[in-house]
Amino acid sequence: MLAPERIWWKPLGRLEKSWLIIAFAWCIFLTAMMPLWFFLGRQNVPATTYKTDPKIYQQTVMEFAEQYQVDTLNGVPVVEPPAGSDVYILARQWQWYPILKLKKGETYRLHLSSLDVQHGFSLQPVNLNLQVLPNYVYVATLTPTQTGEFSIVCNEFCAIGHHLMVGKIIVTD
Repeated sequence: MLAPERIWWKPLGRLEKSWLIIAFAWCIFLTAMMPLWFFLGRQNVPATTYKTDPKIYQQTVMEFAEQYQVDTLNGVPVVEPPAGSDVYILARQWQWYPILKLKKGETYRLHLSSLDVQHGFSLQPVNLNLQVLPNYVYVATLTPTQTGEFSIVCNEFCAIGHHLMVGKIIVTD
């Protein structure tokens, strides 16, 4: 009397079977689209990463800033490297260092790393988003297509001063 019936579930009806088949087919389609979109979607940043020591990376950035400094803005050096060169930005609580001054239409290799915690590199209003991790250098190819001042915002919470972490890239003709 207390045991369930032998077939306690009801077999699927025609409509339920149809929706189950549609859902399964949709799952297969979306699963197939992931690798296709990865290779054909052209929205992945062409980048490489390599391991580094934060102290060595900091020294590289300081030498870069010293070599190409043309000005300062709020105590942060503004650097203007030669067109087509490697450029370096350092993330640390709560600053992007240095400010880059780049030429429109020229290609640069942008090196990013963090000294302390994970940061998020968000170039606005272009909406380029990259993760910046300590012990790793993220190298992305960057070709500015318009002139102006672009803000670098940290979009990964990095402690109490996170909201103050704003940098800049200046693009000129």
